[in-house]
Amino acid sequence: MGKVYDVVVIGGGPAGLTAGLYAGRALLSTLVIEKSKHGGQTATTNEIDNYPGAEMEETGPSLIDKMVKQAERFGVEMVTDEVIDVDFTGDVKKIKCTKGEYQSKVVIIAAGAFPRRIGCPGETELTAKGVSYCATCDAAFFEDLEVYVVGGGDSAIQEALFISRFARKLTIIQNLPELTAAKSMQEKALENPKFSFYYNSLVTELRGDSGLLDTIKIKNQETGEETVFTADEEDGTFGLFVFIGLTPSTDVFKGKVDMDRGYFVTDENMRTNVPGVYAVGDCRVKPLRQVVTAAADGAIAAVHAEKYIEQ
Repeated sequence: MGKVYDVVVIGGGPAGLTAGLYAGRALLSTLVIEKSKHGGQTATTNEIDNYPGAEMEETGPSLIDKMVKQAERFGVEMVTDEVIDVDFTGDVKKIKCTKGEYQSKVVIIAAGAFPRRIGCPGETELTAKGVSYCATCDAAFFEDLEVYVVGGGDSAIQEALFISRFARKLTIIQNLPELTAAKSMQEKALENPKFSFYYNSLVTELRGDSGLLDTIKIKNQETGEETVFTADEEDGTFGLFVFIGLTPSTDVFKGKVDMDRGYFVTDENMRTNVPGVYAVGDCRVKPLRQVVTAAADGAIAAVHAEKYIEQ
């Protein structure tokens, strides 16, 4: 049998990195497995201004970089690999990945969540060809162009305000009769002359005859009225950014750990129904998904993981 870690953390976002930090400081041998780049959704966030102690102009990537370096300072190992199966039945947990298998006494799942899609015709074909789910990644591509944002919650309005720095004009498409973002953000959007709003509306079709998005069809759910937006001839295209919620990245754990609509069910100590397995961050059932609550989850899980190992 190969090396058995005290703790393996699956996921390198704020929850996973905080769990790793706390486990490392407790002198537990700790490995963080991240399938792509550290940070999860936080790595695609332009501004972090509601995390305690964040500096002025703090960005998602800059905050995550600090978290990674801090965890590594306490001996936490990092590996880039993707989990394809798990065996949590024994005292030693087995995590099978594309590059190999890892073993540990405790597993802390910080798998995160990914953006929900609209599900309309044309969306898949035009993703990265006008359709985006990451303002930080793609907003600059739409400088002086028109941009449409689907969603009216905190993330949608926050990202729309960022996109408005680049876009010539910005239209919010919201399926509810009003915005649901924090009042302070709503005020900024409603007072911004670049913004216009379509309420009670759903995107029904996207088209791009030239290979780039150039047509958006929406339908008002109350009146049945359809509206078609077409790109200006001079522009040839426009942008559509989608911020309508999240889907947990938990498929590989189905049947292994109790879930509710794809989210892990935990107690207040982040324990799942499987002894020695904890879940933290956006992938668990919780009322608020923010960097600060993800970090708190990670700290709680690691502290209780240490107690579990001692026992």
